[in-house]
Amino acid sequence: MIVRAEREEDFDAIRVLTEAAFKTAPHADGTEHLIIDRLRAAGALTLSLVAEADGAVVGHVAFSPVSLSDGSQGWYGLGPIAVDPSRQGKGIGGRLVREGLDRLKALGATGCVLLGDPAYYSRFGFEPDPKLTLEGVPPEYFMRLAFSSVYGGGTVTYHPAFYG
Repeated sequence: MIVRAEREEDFDAIRVLTEAAFKTAPHADGTEHLIIDRLRAAGALTLSLVAEADGAVVGHVAFSPVSLSDGSQGWYGLGPIAVDPSRQGKGIGGRLVREGLDRLKALGATGCVLLGDPAYYSRFGFEPDPKLTLEGVPPEYFMRLAFSSVYGGGTVTYHPAFYG
């Protein structure tokens, strides 16, 4: 398996994969594939990585810029992330997360936030932080990974394309 940046010929496969991965997810609303399309159309996909195995896209992760109410710069949101349902639990998602975080650091990012399961994302260093909040979300599910011990805080807002 390789992890690489998306290419135009991957767009349809990413859409189909994301729809399939979120079809039975408990907190999904069925529009996750549209989030990726809108972010891409807005030029707001800072990183869009695919996992490829045997010539097929089997995983995808998106990273897009977020804003902090205190004006802090260099923060990104992880998501959506999707793995082919038949290949989940085999480390593909973890590899996408690690590679994406490494690439964000190389870009000079301050940190990354996400909305997700603490039991899964804590293994990558994500943790809730009362300095960073997302309105309407239980704080234990909104987590951050700071790449420096010095960073700002406030209410986090995802790119407008994230919301439709």
